[in-house]
Amino acid sequence: MICGFLEGGRRIIKTKDMFEINDLPKFFLAFFLVLPIISVLHEGGHVFFAWLMGGKNIKVSVGSGRPVINWGMLEIRKFYFWYGVCTFENLKRKQKWSSILIFGGGSIFNIVGILLVLFLIKQGLINESMFTYQFTYFSFYYVFFALLPMPYPGGNYSDGKVILDLLRGKPTIIKETAITVKRDVEKEQWMVLNDNMDLEQVFNNEKEAYDKAKAIAVNAKPSKIIYYKEGEEKEVHNFPKIPL
Repeated sequence: MICGFLEGGRRIIKTKDMFEINDLPKFFLAFFLVLPIISVLHEGGHVFFAWLMGGKNIKVSVGSGRPVINWGMLEIRKFYFWYGVCTFENLKRKQKWSSILIFGGGSIFNIVGILLVLFLIKQGLINESMFTYQFTYFSFYYVFFALLPMPYPGGNYSDGKVILDLLRGKPTIIKETAITVKRDVEKEQWMVLNDNMDLEQVFNNEKEAYDKAKAIAVNAKPSKIIYYKEGEEKEVHNFPKIPL
């Protein structure tokens, strides 16, 4: 960093290294406190809108490694400062607009957090500090990369990519794989069929058939389980595409 000041009418130029030992506390503040708070806020935005759309079994996991704290829908893992994810099931409203809100919810909450901090500072309710600076800075960082439309490794996509495809009328990005559980009345058996209605496995027990269908659906998100019984077809469970 370059800084200057006047001394005896002359401009004196001094240089400062980009990172010094006395900057370590700022680094630890950002890494171990600010970023986890921003991550929780981001994931909370996703699950808030998932809850509005009727989602069930909602959970927010912060960090990686083994769980150390479980408090309601919040799960904190050993390395709480690295990574965050949310999960939910059984959305009642799965239209284009509801999916846009769910995938955009993380960034919406981050932006609200930024505006709230700036408002509190302007009103004199809190003072500017390294915490408020880092919170604002890294919140913008989260929003930028969440909304940047790009693919991720492993076949996943950024929130922005999903939202852009939905706005362009390309709902295939959240198209559900259908796993069907169907009763064979003549043989008194339960069949599990894949998305192409090809037979996966046959069971004598209804629960075993459902458990098999659920295991397939969980690994094929976004997906849904369809029950076909006595000529009627009914969706009994769905596993939506999860925002990152």
